Amino acid sequence: MAEEPLPPPEEVSDEEGGGPVKPFLEHLEDLRWTLIKAVSAVIISMIVCLVAGNKLVELLTFPLRKAQSLSDSVQHNAPLRLGAAIIGKIPISTLSTNLWGTSPPPAFEIAPVLVGTNVVLALVPDTNAVAGSGSGMVLLKNYSPIGGFAVALEMALYGGLALSAPFVMFFIGQFVLPALRVREKQFLYRALGVGIGLFVAGVVFCYFIIMQVTLLATVQFSQWLGFSADEWKAEDYIDFVVKMLLAVGLSFQLPVILLTLVKIGILSYQTLSRQRSYFVVINLVACAFITPSGDPVTMLLLAVPVQLLYEVSVFIAWTWWRKEQKELAALESGDPSATS
Repeated sequence: MAEEPLPPPEEVSDEEGGGPVKPFLEHLEDLRWTLIKAVSAVIISMIVCLVAGNKLVELLTFPLRKAQSLSDSVQHNAPLRLGAAIIGKIPISTLSTNLWGTSPPPAFEIAPVLVGTNVVLALVPDTNAVAGSGSGMVLLKNYSPIGGFAVALEMALYGGLALSAPFVMFFIGQFVLPALRVREKQFLYRALGVGIGLFVAGVVFCYFIIMQVTLLATVQFSQWLGFSADEWKAEDYIDFVVKMLLAVGLSFQLPVILLTLVKIGILSYQTLSRQRSYFVVINLVACAFITPSGDPVTMLLLAVPVQLLYEVSVFIAWTWWRKEQKELAALESGDPSATS
């Protein structure tokens, strides 16, 4: 009687977990090459960000320009130009509508005007200007000889880490994944996909919404205290924006962390549901520290999405718990079709 053929070796290894068995020295060699490739990816990404430093500055100052446009639209201010320089802002409400007619111009300029036989400087509407363009609510300046280099190196560091992150995770995955079981690989793929998506969503939410409100509130709070807030150190601004984007992006990883703890048995649906009131307090305190402007509007802009992510995590944990209960009930009743 012929024996049944054995399954292919790769199928057995996939189900039981782990790739081919290697000596310890070969694992060290694989680790060495993984570190070399990861560090090389970070260095190359930093060089790319260093070369494109002016583009990164334009990208990071976009929320400041949008906050200026929002401020001007609320306060009805128009920039005053002298040549290519902006020397101040003019409240539209203090000017006569005879200067522009039906709609106010986005900017004014001081230009020579011929009055009779004399040439005088007069206030002239600049109808060709774009609303909000160049009207700096805050001027970013370097106050040291190496200030520009410090800003460029900081952007290269943070930008290089962000740009190289997918490649670093890929190299680490090449080293770690062969030792995992099929179920572990599937869970890791899902966790990485959801985590990356939530991180990008958090960064985008902070970049287009939170940063504009935070910058505007920071300036207005300083003015309310009686301080002028028309100049900031460029290094401080870049550091603030980058860390704020990173903090909000990481805070959006809450579902990945909670559901991973649920999967490995440290947390449960019942625990998450019972601790909801405590998490509300922890969430508000943490968001107050993450948003350095200190105003309640900015804090709530971050606290509300994080609380919603917590509720989504509780709901997913409940669906997992309910599925487990159905499977246990089916096993006890002896109905194998109910667990499929």
